[in-house]
Amino acid sequence: IASEITARRQRALERRIHQAKLPPRKTLEEYNFTFPRRIPKPKVLRLFDCEFVSQHHSAVLIGPTGVGKSHLLNALGYTACEKAISTRWTRVIDMINVLTKAQINGTLESKLKEYIRPDLLLLDELGYLPIDKRGADLMFQVVAARYESGSIVITTNRPFRDWGKIFDVDNTLATAMIDRLMHHGEALVIEGKSYRNPDANDS
Repeated sequence: IASEITARRQRALERRIHQAKLPPRKTLEEYNFTFPRRIPKPKVLRLFDCEFVSQHHSAVLIGPTGVGKSHLLNALGYTACEKAISTRWTRVIDMINVLTKAQINGTLESKLKEYIRPDLLLLDELGYLPIDKRGADLMFQVVAARYESGSIVITTNRPFRDWGKIFDVDNTLATAMIDRLMHHGEALVIEGKSYRNPDANDS
């Protein structure tokens, strides 16, 4: 009986990981906390308790390229799945492309559920590519629908003051999105040079 229970739990875990669409696994143990010049380690570690998910809180990891934001987001996704939390991981631009296509095809409502239904939504790489008006509106729909009902963790290379530039120079929408994310959330700022290219500038 014990082996059957173990096998059943393993199958459930594998199903959650598959549904989360996570990339190849990274772990928290593999992350080098000594590499960034500055990182709020206690706050990062507290995310991995995943208690914020039941509270419908959110977080934004802010920092330059190469300081390990995506690594932490990936590791958080696997940890959440292990804690039986329904999770969905995606790059921001991929989500917007999927939703844009669905809107054009008249299937937006059903496609939105993929990003609204899970307990935890992980959005990677906000700010690396510009987002047009339609894309900005679609992302806001996701954030607004999850407000106080589901958790979001976002990685971005842009500080909040630059979010208006990301969203088609729409400062009103950017402010509304930040307000919803930060009302029950916090920003975790990571500073340092790129792990992949340590000679590069921080910008």
